[in-house]
Amino acid sequence: MSVPRLHCLAIAAALTCLHAQAADEAIMPTVVIKGDSDSSDSYAARKSASSTGLELSLRDTPQSVSVVTRARMDDFQLNTISDVLQNTPGVTVEKIETDRTYYTARGFDITNFQYDGVGVPFVFGNVGGDIDTALYERIDIVRGANGLMSGTGNPSATVNFIRKRPTASTQASASATIGSWNQRRVQGDLSGALNAAGTVTARVIAVHDEGDSYLDRYSKDRNVLYAIVEARLASGTTLTAGHTDQRQKTRGGLWGALPLTYSDGTPVDFGSGTSTSTSWARNKTGDKRSFAELVHQFGNGWHAQATLSRNTAIQRGKLFYVYGLPERGTGLGLYAYPSLYDSDNKQTLLNASAGGQFSLGGRQHELSVGGNWSKSSIDDISHYGQGIGTALPALPDWHGAYPEPSWDAAIDGSSYQDKRKGVFMAARFNLADNVKLVGGISRTKADSAGTAYGLSRFKSASKSTPYAGLVVDLTPNLSAYGSYTEIFNPQSETDIDGQTLDPMRGKTAELGLKSEWFDKRLSAAASVFKTRQQNTAEQAGYVGPKAYHRGVDAESQGVEFDLSGELARGLQATAGFTVMSIEDAAGKAAKTYLPRRTLRMSATYQVPALPALKVGATASWQDGTHRDEADAIVIRQGGYAVLGLMAQYELSNQLSLRLNVANVADKKYLTSLYWSQGYYAAPRNASATLTWKY
Repeated sequence: MSVPRLHCLAIAAALTCLHAQAADEAIMPTVVIKGDSDSSDSYAARKSASSTGLELSLRDTPQSVSVVTRARMDDFQLNTISDVLQNTPGVTVEKIETDRTYYTARGFDITNFQYDGVGVPFVFGNVGGDIDTALYERIDIVRGANGLMSGTGNPSATVNFIRKRPTASTQASASATIGSWNQRRVQGDLSGALNAAGTVTARVIAVHDEGDSYLDRYSKDRNVLYAIVEARLASGTTLTAGHTDQRQKTRGGLWGALPLTYSDGTPVDFGSGTSTSTSWARNKTGDKRSFAELVHQFGNGWHAQATLSRNTAIQRGKLFYVYGLPERGTGLGLYAYPSLYDSDNKQTLLNASAGGQFSLGGRQHELSVGGNWSKSSIDDISHYGQGIGTALPALPDWHGAYPEPSWDAAIDGSSYQDKRKGVFMAARFNLADNVKLVGGISRTKADSAGTAYGLSRFKSASKSTPYAGLVVDLTPNLSAYGSYTEIFNPQSETDIDGQTLDPMRGKTAELGLKSEWFDKRLSAAASVFKTRQQNTAEQAGYVGPKAYHRGVDAESQGVEFDLSGELARGLQATAGFTVMSIEDAAGKAAKTYLPRRTLRMSATYQVPALPALKVGATASWQDGTHRDEADAIVIRQGGYAVLGLMAQYELSNQLSLRLNVANVADKKYLTSLYWSQGYYAAPRNASATLTWKY
């Protein structure tokens, strides 16, 4: 898609916003809305610091930000981060296996996660297992590069998990869910003061989630425990300590997935539940996160904060990979590749920041400064099983009855350490009543040393990344903005001469309009963006047995439209539409496994004639994708739409019953073409949840 056409689409979206402004101003006197946008049933958020470190409204943030609130997660059973991001504008979820997932935005992998604004190095680039969302009040997604808060990574997006915090008043909730394929989930949440003065508060959340699956032989069991304590040590000083322990076990999980074509290049068509897993396949993941946070309010508009975090993640797996392409007619041509895999990842992170207001030129401005340090160590080992290359029967006749081998065929693995440190400074200048300038810079140094499967992981680089954004209020409800930011990532790959490649560089430029309505209960945004990733390592050939790489460039550009909040009394909604193109340095389409057009929508409505009843729907659509393989074979997934429905009835002030139905039309589609293998998404399924609140 050409740049002029993208601009036309952005202008069209902007005109839509302006038209909505005129219409809304005409009907505003007849609209009566109670509560605020931070209420428990809202789909909108008033402020976010995820982009700049400054607590700004979404309208005053010169970058695309989507917020998934607690209400939305509860309404549509968004119990994992994959569920959340699958319903986020501009983001795709690439489920390559049952227990491993990649996320992308604007054509590039998402490699930046944060917890309460503290960045966590995403060393592997994918998520193993599921991240349960019961612990989070909301999740912010900042699209594009995020150079101030995440100096390293890809120019895709940053996902910021905002934890639930203790409450001074006693609050409690419990819920129980049953669903298709014997799904069961129990969740409890208790919060309140620990002393009569209310200076010490605590919160505990526990989750148990288990069940079978539509996939043959697959089942899971997940347990989550979260505890947090806050203590007011003195006036303006608060110490918080928290710990999360999530453990998940799966049986019959996929390592790799299904072949997607026969050996002659024609597409396969297996049943939705087809799996290449064995009956003995197991995978256990554990994720522990501990943190201590000290915050002091100075009383003059300034505050300081320091956070120390310690994270450990483990994986223990008996895995079974199937490779090859089946012959059409017989289904033969698949071969076994068993492996025993152990992984340990430890991280220590320290983050400190300070911010507040200052006077200059007769106006009040805002400043935020901070620094961070992290150390991550990774040790993993693969024990390859005997029998690699054993021929397998055709998948329709496969029941997972492959004998577990001895794990002594070969051993390989990784052991390396990653260290990062950085500083940043950001300021928001109040140039005029309707003009705000956000500027800043971060400096990051990243070093790695060690080996991974026989290859050196040595890399060292440092870089300063700028951030600049301008917001101009055009009317009391409408603002225009522009921003530019950069990001970089050190690389350990070497070129044909054995020299380490220079760091990957990423850039994002963005222009758009943002508006707020109904006392900030509804927000809308339209933007046009251009994102570039330069010098990304790509394998180019071999010198003897050793691979060498070259740096390649890719660029995405597009338009986005995002809406969230209360459209009318009782009607909460979100909608997001993205159109983009991705090209390589030669101007050819790149990453064709990613959709170019995506639509995400969800809405709930409190029925006026029956106030105890709330109904809702969620819809997701994307256009077709394809993947070019060797010998001119092309794997295709046509465009598809997925619809979900919900209904909730308040049985009393404390008790409610909610029904959810997913994939209502029973659409059959592949979860991803990120790799040359894939598997099918879940068919139609349903769940019922009984919730009690105090």
